[in-house]
Amino acid sequence: MDCPLFVPDYFLNSCLFLVPKESGPETANIEYCCTTAEKLVEEQREFDAVISLEVIEHVADPAEFCKSLAALTVSNGATVVSTINRSMRSYATAIVAAEYILHWLPKGTHQWSNFLTPEELVLILQRASITVQEMAGFVYNPLTGQWTLSDDISVNFIAFGTKNSQ
Repeated sequence: MDCPLFVPDYFLNSCLFLVPKESGPETANIEYCCTTAEKLVEEQREFDAVISLEVIEHVADPAEFCKSLAALTVSNGATVVSTINRSMRSYATAIVAAEYILHWLPKGTHQWSNFLTPEELVLILQRASITVQEMAGFVYNPLTGQWTLSDDISVNFIAFGTKNSQ
């Protein structure tokens, strides 16, 4: 069974950086392709798990995007979505600090109005036939350079859901 890795259009010029230099048996079946969720839906592809990390805040229509994620997920399959909460703390850290002070990202990478609250993401996924089972925050420690899971969903958070049976 192939395991595709798909990349949103705005990352198409960066796809070469996603391909590992060396591949072992655990990654031998990964298919690297630069495409969109919508194109994979058109190709009628389905997967046991669909993972969208830090993408939804960049798409024009999050509800339609989640419908595409659901269409790509087999019945009772897993869908994982991570994003940035629309909170004052996220504005201060993900935009002001990361883009303008620390220059970790180009200025203008994020639009605060495109961030989703956890409640909004749950509702959007629910309308796309995905039931959120678990949610967690993740926080970055600049002293260690490590990300850890947390109960704090005020900035970055991740949701795990399953596609409802048809």
